[in-house]
Order: sequence, then structure tokens, then C-alpha cells
Amino acid sequence: MADLVNGGFGLIVMVLFWILVVAGAVWLISRLFPQASSQTSPRSGEEPESYPDSPLEILKQRYARGDISKSEYLEMRNTLRN
Repeated sequence: MADLVNGGFGLIVMVLFWILVVAGAVWLISRLFPQASSQTSPRSGEEPESYPDSPLEILKQRYARGDISKSEYLEMRNTLRN
């Protein structure tokens, strides 16, 4: 009877050990590659990232910064709208 109790306890300890090993490996991988997990869902307490700007918004920003001239802006805007 004592062997059965000790054997059962040893089995439980072995299962718990491997659960801890697997959980530790998952935790380590999630810490080594945080960008992979953050793309799927926001972390608790964080706002989800907004969608990227539309091409027209990017064009407006470039014009506002002075990256392109008015004629370039108008030409590109017409191209995007058509």
C-alpha cells in the first residue's frame, strides 16, 4: 500500500514538473518575441492600435509637411480619387 501512495505522489510531482517546464518555455518565447503576440490582440489595459492612414490622408500629411508641391498634391489626389 505504501508503494502505491508513493508511486501516485511521484506521478503527480512528475506531471506538475512537466507542466511547469512547458509553461516556462511558453513564457520565455513570449518574452523573446513580444511583437508576435501584440499583433494578434492588445494586452490588457492597452488601447488597440488604430488602422494605418488612408492613402489620401498620407498625401495630405506630405503636402502639409512641404514634402510635395501643390501641383504634385493635386495631381496625386486626382489619381487617388479616380
